[in-house]
Amino acid sequence: MPLLDIKHLNKHFTDRIGLFRKHDFYAVKDVSFTLERGETIAVIGENGAGKSTLSKMIAGITRPTSGEMIFKGQTLHYGDYRFRAKHIRMMFQDPNDAFDPNYNVGQILDSPLRLATNLTESERNERIFSTLRLVGMYPEHALIHIRETSSSQKQRIALARALILSPEIIIADDTLSTLDFSVKTQLTNLMLNLQERLGISFIYVGQQLGIIKHIADKLMVMHEGEVVEYGKTKDILLNPQSPITARLIESHFGKKLTPEAWGE
Repeated sequence: MPLLDIKHLNKHFTDRIGLFRKHDFYAVKDVSFTLERGETIAVIGENGAGKSTLSKMIAGITRPTSGEMIFKGQTLHYGDYRFRAKHIRMMFQDPNDAFDPNYNVGQILDSPLRLATNLTESERNERIFSTLRLVGMYPEHALIHIRETSSSQKQRIALARALILSPEIIIADDTLSTLDFSVKTQLTNLMLNLQERLGISFIYVGQQLGIIKHIADKLMVMHEGEVVEYGKTKDILLNPQSPITARLIESHFGKKLTPEAWGE
């Protein structure tokens, strides 16, 4: 049994165009995939491919039109916030928009603990301190106001907030794209280290094929809401079957990938 089994997931929208016309479209259409414990699947595609809508449905933020999501044999339902928050957490693309600007780091990390657990204040504080250590920060950082933290620290805090409830799955929605190379490398290695230590599964949504080549076990390519390729990352990147995938590869690397160049 896979950790997460997504079966024929759909999200249909209707946009009104003027008073008498409407436009129906699928943001996500008939998407299916599985995720195992300790595995990373990357979801790529051009803008508007449906990647973020898919991730928000899995996180419980957006209601699916149809389809089934099964976590450890249990069907997930829209509105099961308390259950899903403990098991599937999400890191958003821009942490500046994800944090309450009036809070310090400790208050940000304390919020999910107060909402989803029955831990005492001292137990919550200990969880906050230990989670900060996990992401390479110190307990003293809990007292720092979020507005006084750097971009790198904000991403570490976002990761800490995702980890704070000890989830099995973390969805990272293009979280590393705005960082410089050295910080991006540090955070990528941190996520891989935490995955090895804690057995976390990641769903990485984004366009950073250099990172994806390094971290993802499986790759899913989306176009206009549909899956055009799905399989092992190395197989797809070395031998793309869809022109969409080939275009994304050449756009990022500037060339086709070969087995000889794979380790570069």
